[in-house]
Amino acid sequence: MLIRLAFSIRAAIGFKTVLGLMQFAFCVVIYHRQRDIIIAKETTSVRIGGAAGYWGDSAMATPQFLREGGVDYIIFDYLAEITMSILARAKAKDPNAGYAADFVSTVLSPHIGDIAKQGVKIIANAGGLNPLACAKAAEAAVGRAGLSLKVAAVTGDDLMARLDDIASTEPTDEYSGAPFPPKDDILSANAYLGAFPIAEALANGADIVITGRCVDSALALGPLIHEFGWARSDFDALASGSLAGHILECGAQATGGNFTDWRAVENAAEIGYPIAEIEKSGAFTVYKPARSGGLVSRGTVAEQLVYEIGDPQAYRLPDVSCDFSDVAIIEEAPGRVRVSGARGRAAPSHYKTCVTYRDGFRTGLYLTFYGFDASEKAAHAADAILERARSRLRSFNAADFSEVSVEILGAESQYGDFKEQSASREVILKLAVKHPDALGAGLILKEAAGFGLAAPPGISSYAGARPKPSPVVRLFTTMTAKSDIQPAIHMDGGETAIEEPQVGGALESEIESPAPPPAPTDCDTEVPLIKLAWARSGDKGDKANIGVIAREPAFLPYIYHALSEDVIAKRFGHFIKGGADPSKVTRYFWPGPLALNIVIDEVLGGGGVASLRNDPQGKGYAQLLLACPIPVPASIAEALA
Repeated sequence: MLIRLAFSIRAAIGFKTVLGLMQFAFCVVIYHRQRDIIIAKETTSVRIGGAAGYWGDSAMATPQFLREGGVDYIIFDYLAEITMSILARAKAKDPNAGYAADFVSTVLSPHIGDIAKQGVKIIANAGGLNPLACAKAAEAAVGRAGLSLKVAAVTGDDLMARLDDIASTEPTDEYSGAPFPPKDDILSANAYLGAFPIAEALANGADIVITGRCVDSALALGPLIHEFGWARSDFDALASGSLAGHILECGAQATGGNFTDWRAVENAAEIGYPIAEIEKSGAFTVYKPARSGGLVSRGTVAEQLVYEIGDPQAYRLPDVSCDFSDVAIIEEAPGRVRVSGARGRAAPSHYKTCVTYRDGFRTGLYLTFYGFDASEKAAHAADAILERARSRLRSFNAADFSEVSVEILGAESQYGDFKEQSASREVILKLAVKHPDALGAGLILKEAAGFGLAAPPGISSYAGARPKPSPVVRLFTTMTAKSDIQPAIHMDGGETAIEEPQVGGALESEIESPAPPPAPTDCDTEVPLIKLAWARSGDKGDKANIGVIAREPAFLPYIYHALSEDVIAKRFGHFIKGGADPSKVTRYFWPGPLALNIVIDEVLGGGGVASLRNDPQGKGYAQLLLACPIPVPASIAEALA
């Protein structure tokens, strides 16, 4: 068409002029074609699979994602505070240890060929306390496969060499106010790094990025920063990417694992692990691989959203302070859930820093009793064993146990004053103690074993090796200025420092909390909370976090006003240090996902390995709360019957 047009006007304007116009038109066509190619290649969405939620998680996710295809990144979250202390003890014995070795043996080695073939990139915090050694092992696995994938390690989080500097500031624990622990008792000290070092490693060509301690969500946020070019000032995008990472970081917890309505989860043995397809805006869709078990629904995704969040308007991460209060969770189609609405503010000026340290020893055991009066038999046995052990301690002129825990499982001891039965014909006695000395702690085991023939009838236990005393590991949490930390990337034999800008951070005092709904006035009956809500619980040190999500919008006002601080304190008073104190309960109204978030302080007996509880991380606390009666109108109760 351009040629015909040129010849038709040739006579009027001359041949040279026409030729120039034709050349110009040709350049315009080429430009637009090249522009269309560039636009077509621009990243519009990124698919990330969450393959592990803890060290020891199943290895079934990686082959699922590779079979599904189309996944751009696979992330592996191995670390928790207690994991760091375990890795610290391993590294103390062997300088080449201190990382999650099974990441190489069960993920990379068996699947590295398919990973390379599909161009999938791997991000993992498997480095623990020794990311350089983990990267070296990963490089060896790549070499054995005859591949040329680039492996990068992110360092800078390990602060063990700076303990004197930290101690000199005389910090106190962020939560308890406890003083900084003695240097000789410290097992690990790590700052929680963010996502930008991961993004930089990817920009430098890394195919596998291994980090030490970073926030869990950074494993997903790093690839998104790299792919979409998000800047440090793109607060809403960074918050949205962090939320995607939060949904993925616990693996199958987003696809039916630990779900309130567990009967609705199909084929849990082959549960599918979550994939998030994230758009440049930060909104994302959650789904799972085809032909896998599990469930992706508003309920499963919402339960993971509320998990261990604390204040949903002030979820502080190294790269952004997140506000999740208006997050919307919508089922687009069966098995596909869209999440949007996260907002962000400026990042904090400090890194959260966690120190684990030894504080005496602990040990314990389980014994079963069955037959008539089994609950009373278990209580009698616990008293007798403790008295025998204390008598031995006195004979050695040794200190008493510093803490004792007796729980009779099967007699509803976990429900405290709200148990519905106190007797059972089959129970488990859990008996545990702490003592400053390992030998002192071990006396309870010796006396329990020697009490067998003197016990009430019906005592039994699973035959096997006798448990041993182990160190009590406590957590000390403080903050470290970003100016005092130097993240770095190690790749191809070189090291690149990453500069963190010093920002002021968002002021939480500026946050305006959403107004709770008006109190209902039409209640004339009660239903258990589980009829109205899903719930999930977890821990932060010695704090428990219980998220409650209304099944229907109309249920939320009844839930919010029934679960007052006083009611919650009474429900968990047998766990709270000092008893049912409402001042240790904080509630957050969470309108976006139709939720209520609850934080209970000093309720886990120290939490983690520091606790003697049967449930030291509060994982079952949501189940206890779901039994709480909620006043509702008769019309709602009848509809739910």
